[in-house]
Amino acid sequence: MIEVHLYGKLRRFSKDQDHKGESIVLVTARNCDRIVEIIERIGIPMKDVGSIIFLNGKYSIQTRIVNDGDRLGLFPNDMQLLYKWHFDKTGG
Repeated sequence: MIEVHLYGKLRRFSKDQDHKGESIVLVTARNCDRIVEIIERIGIPMKDVGSIIFLNGKYSIQTRIVNDGDRLGLFPNDMQLLYKWHFDKTGG
């Protein structure tokens, strides 16, 4: 399973939308899934997803491959990462 943590307005795609709780969606891993495919499988419109994506704690691009047991963090397009130049973007 891939553990997808949703933030901001993306919380509406999880069962727990309480701002005090964690909005997590579990997605079954498939062979050679990319982040973008996980987002689509959850049903999140790509226009709502921002460029701030973390895979296992690393700032990542949408085409990076995910594996069983990975943790994915997705932020909406209206939440920006301050000082993003401090992070190396992994996967491309």
